[in-house]
Amino acid sequence: MQRSDSVNGLELSIIIVNWNSVNYLRECLASIYDTCRNASFEVIVVDNASPQRDIDELPGEFPEVILLKSLANLGFAGANNLGFRHSSGEYVLFLNPDTRILGSALQTMLFRAKALQQAGIVGCKLLNTDGSIQTSCIQKFPTILNQALDIEFLQLRWPALSLWGIAPLFANKPVPAKVEVISGACMLMSREVFQGVGGFSEDYFMYAEDLDLCHKVIQAGFANYYVGDAEVIHHGGKSSGQREVNQWATQMKFRSILQFCEKTRGPLYYSLFRLSLAAVALCRLILIASAFPFGKAKKLKSVFSKWRAVLRIAIGLDNPVLKTTANS
Repeated sequence: MQRSDSVNGLELSIIIVNWNSVNYLRECLASIYDTCRNASFEVIVVDNASPQRDIDELPGEFPEVILLKSLANLGFAGANNLGFRHSSGEYVLFLNPDTRILGSALQTMLFRAKALQQAGIVGCKLLNTDGSIQTSCIQKFPTILNQALDIEFLQLRWPALSLWGIAPLFANKPVPAKVEVISGACMLMSREVFQGVGGFSEDYFMYAEDLDLCHKVIQAGFANYYVGDAEVIHHGGKSSGQREVNQWATQMKFRSILQFCEKTRGPLYYSLFRLSLAAVALCRLILIASAFPFGKAKKLKSVFSKWRAVLRIAIGLDNPVLKTTANS
């Protein structure tokens, strides 16, 4: 990477929001410094009032890191905005702590961001821990139809359908492709664009911030790009805490999606979307209940609990409490 024309010569600021994920964060930071030793960059870690205080060990292990400790949990959007205000790079990478950079992924993303016309947000290929492709790393904006058919089996069986928006993940040649949504686990964009669209919307506490930011970037006349020749492992969900918060996280996710729909599609579409979500949840609950005599009870109970939570959100019975919040 060449030095930029910014005031302090930094090309890249890497912002990581941590909530009880220091073990993954260590791996993430090590991968950054291992793969970008000669790059002009800074790393800013924002600790979102983690109950576990092992974040205090970080400065001794990674003295180069700028550590910001928030006294309150600001949510994913608020914490990233805080990190941005303390950054100075020409480009900014928002990165989850449960990721590991592979090879020259960061250099490749930065090169593409500079070369692509009207580049808004640049994302990469996210891999699961086992090396398989994480299909959620690019998406379409949520619609009634694609949420009703949001089943990974269908996506993997017919990945080329425009309904999913994941065709670039399986292209033979990993050339940059315009997409609608880039996963918030790894998003790179210029400082100018991020400031121009007003940063992350703090209307959302957790989930859908990436949807909202991608939407604002496109509305501003830029294009979001998926770069398939840059790869990052995303362990996925590890910063959302323990198993018992899964139902809460599900509630937060779908509540945020509904909020995004209301904000961007208007009240009529929002109402139809909500009715559709309730119908889908009810159908899935009936199917899961009918499978109990034949399937694994423990797994089915977990899935049943998830869709019961979705149904309650869709019909307005649940409003998740924020005090135990983790980051996505």
